[in-house]
Amino acid sequence: MEVCKMSEMALQDNTVIPEPDRMNGNANKCKLIQVQTTKVEENSYGGESNGIPLIASNPVKVEGTEKSEPAVVTTEVEYIESKDLKDVEDVDSCVKSLVVELGSKDWVSVCHALNNVRRLSLFHEASIIGILCDIIPLVVKSVKNPRSALCKTAIMASEDIFSAYKDGIIDSLDLLLVQLLLKSSQDKKFVCEAAENALITLTSSVSPLLLLPKLQPYIKDRNPRIRAKVSLCISRSVQRLGDDGIKAFGMEKLIQIGASQLCDQLPESRDAARALLLVLQAAYKRSHTSEIASLPEDNTTLSSWKHFCESKLSPLNAQAVLRVTGSSKEVSVVGSS
Repeated sequence: MEVCKMSEMALQDNTVIPEPDRMNGNANKCKLIQVQTTKVEENSYGGESNGIPLIASNPVKVEGTEKSEPAVVTTEVEYIESKDLKDVEDVDSCVKSLVVELGSKDWVSVCHALNNVRRLSLFHEASIIGILCDIIPLVVKSVKNPRSALCKTAIMASEDIFSAYKDGIIDSLDLLLVQLLLKSSQDKKFVCEAAENALITLTSSVSPLLLLPKLQPYIKDRNPRIRAKVSLCISRSVQRLGDDGIKAFGMEKLIQIGASQLCDQLPESRDAARALLLVLQAAYKRSHTSEIASLPEDNTTLSSWKHFCESKLSPLNAQAVLRVTGSSKEVSVVGSS
């Protein structure tokens, strides 16, 4: 019986929990508050909020009974439109530290450096032209980063680089072009839109004769979304070529590209191909005006275009091109049903 009573007393002693009031005045005792980290919130449209809260993940020790809240550090990442960018205060110091800051492990610092790249490109174009070969690979690295805020800032920087340096970036374009095509084909809407805008600026800034050879290999990419984006880029570039440019690049190459995309998986590809083929047809008609004038009256411009399509394309592809360009009623293609 005594053993049982002693066990019950020991059990009662072990289950006694001090009340908070009993801790008053004891400086050696403390309690731990575990602070939770927060994720970057994205809005319902796929966009990311500008204010990104960063909260320390280490426990905060609170002495005695003093109440303390976890310290919250809010980091703002603002997407600034090109027209709203302000000039840098000290160009020389900014240029000297630019490459180091772009390679920083702190993504917020990298965002700041990317915006400085944009400012220098717009306001002091000549200041970084000599280090573009070092800057662009670091921009590519940021575009590939899974953190959306950093990725989008890098894409916006690439757009301003295209606008400022035009043909001067052609030798450093390959890796950046690949990433922009990938990002413009992904599901995250606000990143996708930024990449599409950068590609539009690219096709309007760089000479089509220089850009088209860079784009051409991706027209056969396995990803239909990438093929669609490339089709759009090629169509926009060809519209800037003019008749002489089309002849210099090769009408045959371009009509084969257009024909290959007419039956592609996505409507975006097919629409771009139609626009391309109509431009080619108009250019062909203008360049063969004198030749057509010497033909008998029963031969039309469409017949000349028909002959060109049949000589450069497979029967099925020629039929598809002639149908798109309004020629299918006037001609019949060998091999068609």
